[in-house]
Amino acid sequence: MQEVMKKRAIELLTSGEVARVIGWTAGEFAYDATPAIFETAEEIEKDFVYDDFTAANVSKYLLRVKTLEGKTLVFLKPCDTYSLNQLTAEKRIDREKVYVIGVGCEGKADVEKIKARGISGIVGIEADGDNYTVKTVYGDETVAKADVMADRCITCKSKKLASYDEIIGEDGEEIANCGRFDLVEKLEQMTSEERFEFWQGELSRCIRCNACRNVCPACTCEQCVFDNPKSGIAQKAAADSFEEKMFHIIRAYHVAGRCTDCGECSRVCPEHIPLHLLNRKFIKDMDELYGEYQAGDNEDVKHPLISFTFDDAEPSIVRERGAE
Repeated sequence: MQEVMKKRAIELLTSGEVARVIGWTAGEFAYDATPAIFETAEEIEKDFVYDDFTAANVSKYLLRVKTLEGKTLVFLKPCDTYSLNQLTAEKRIDREKVYVIGVGCEGKADVEKIKARGISGIVGIEADGDNYTVKTVYGDETVAKADVMADRCITCKSKKLASYDEIIGEDGEEIANCGRFDLVEKLEQMTSEERFEFWQGELSRCIRCNACRNVCPACTCEQCVFDNPKSGIAQKAAADSFEEKMFHIIRAYHVAGRCTDCGECSRVCPEHIPLHLLNRKFIKDMDELYGEYQAGDNEDVKHPLISFTFDDAEPSIVRERGAE
């Protein structure tokens, strides 16, 4: 698929239909492909990559080029297209200035799962049917793809592209029983003390690198409240357990109703904190209180928290749920 994508990108770029291309380029290692903006056919031919490790959601990179002249070509996986729609709905990008090529996806690999199998010294990873051949300085190892698929791909809500101008690969279907709320339900069954202990243990590892905020397509403020030097908490690690929790809980509330559940926050966290579970809890609650809603499903629908109807949940219902 990589060569097909490169060929099409070069065609659109050299014809003048688009002025630049957003995709991925190889990182320092064989498994850390990173988002990149290409402006010439030579750059694409030389550096563009697409494989089972190009996991990054590149929709947010459209914010970097939104004021530039000409259209921007962006390659988006199904989960990424929901973020595109949400950014369009919020008027953060102009859809008319974006050319979307939707790319069919069957899931991405998680290198941490490969490393967890005791494999180190990785110098290359090659796909071979249903397996990966992991080349290391100590010799080759074979790993089944199904065993190292990213958790967010295992519980993928939809393989159907929500927005595109053309498709490369196969468009998929929405997945009715994907199990993405299974862990949320497990947390809900805990006592409040047990939940507190769980999140205290997880969030205590946070080093305030801001990777989760910086990668999140829903975090698009010109200046984040947590960057305000007068706040006393700007750009620093937590000084106490209150600050430890405050940053992530406030951030989760800020994206409530707008989070498309792309899972980027957990993917980039160097401490492997399951931050997406906070967002999924909010999504689950909104579905139960206001009816089924998927952020980014289209460009027009407003999310339940900013749309009043006479069928909305009353405060007494919320209080009753909170008391359970």
